[in-house]
Amino acid sequence: MIVKQHLIFLLYSLCASIFKVAGTKSKAKGSQGQFPITQNVTVVEGGTANMTCRVDYNDNTSLQWSNPAQQTLFFGDKKALRDNRIELVRASWQELTIRIGDVSLSDEGLYTCSLFTMPVKTTKAFLTVLGVPTRPEITGFTRPAMEGEVITLTCTTSGSKPAANIRWFRNDKEVQGSKEVNATGKSFTVRSSLQFQVDRRDDGVAYTCSVEHVSLSNPYMTTEVLEVHYAPHLEITHSLIIPQEGQYLKLECVSIGNPIPEPVFWSKDGGELPDVERMIVEGRELTITTLNKTDNGTYRCEASNHLGTGRAEYILFVYGGYFAKDFPGPTTDPNALGQHGPDHALIGGVVAVVVFITLCLIIVLGRYLARHKGTYLTHEAKGAEDAPDADTAIINAEGNHVHAEEKKEYFI
Repeated sequence: MIVKQHLIFLLYSLCASIFKVAGTKSKAKGSQGQFPITQNVTVVEGGTANMTCRVDYNDNTSLQWSNPAQQTLFFGDKKALRDNRIELVRASWQELTIRIGDVSLSDEGLYTCSLFTMPVKTTKAFLTVLGVPTRPEITGFTRPAMEGEVITLTCTTSGSKPAANIRWFRNDKEVQGSKEVNATGKSFTVRSSLQFQVDRRDDGVAYTCSVEHVSLSNPYMTTEVLEVHYAPHLEITHSLIIPQEGQYLKLECVSIGNPIPEPVFWSKDGGELPDVERMIVEGRELTITTLNKTDNGTYRCEASNHLGTGRAEYILFVYGGYFAKDFPGPTTDPNALGQHGPDHALIGGVVAVVVFITLCLIIVLGRYLARHKGTYLTHEAKGAEDAPDADTAIINAEGNHVHAEEKKEYFI
């Protein structure tokens, strides 16, 4: 009887050990896959965020999503928080996925997925919300700006997260501004200022503010075109290089200024134009027909705007007819002289050659006169060398001496 009881105790102990080992293995198997898995999510403000929690093995244990305030959003397929932006995408023993629509910056934070085992297992996922910057606005423009004025352009954008970057461009060339960043809650307001002294070269220049941010596929840009007012600057252009009698001359008063200086006034030598029949004014042009010597003088044009008056002068000298003969050119075409004018280099070369030859002739003639200066005798004894003997030659020579005084010539 005692032996029988002992055998029964051994069998009971053996069975208990077997069940214990089996239970331990089953528990270990379940514990290995019962850790929830999540991923961090980044979304642009106003977009949609999908939050997913998964487990590899689940023995019919519920999953739960909670927001950063530890408020339950979904427990399994049961919605716990009344927020129309949050909805269920998928719910099973292995996965719980929810969707948050129209995401705002306040939705950013650490979300918790919980698996209700004993003990409860949790995993966290961070939801990052990118704040989209507003379109930039440029302030500081005064229309119009005056030449010499110092102005400050300021570009401002708000609502960005992280802080946006601002770049300045003058036409297509980048210029540097000073940047200022201020936090407003979870977003940032960014300002960039550009200060410079205005001159006439800035008239019509486009200043562009460009905002770059990780939430933008393309930068936001705002452009302002600067208008600058400045005093007139005048120049006179002329149609003839060498004005000649009988030709006509056209003078044009070219003015640069903003506003455009109007009208243009022409004068000669400080007074009115003397011959209105030949001196014709049409807008900015003065045409003088049939040039003559009386047209010589100083011609001036003047033009004004509200910032000042500009002046320009042209001194006219009309060459006479002899000049026109030496340097021919048509009198009806003001551009012809420029095309067929005299070759000054050739004329200079000819003059130099003539002067050189003249000097040479003067030198040769001077030396010749110096060599033959004084008196000379004519050939009185000419023929004596033809005498047949010496006595005859002497006689001829003596006879010739008789009239030597008569044949002598003098040069003073």
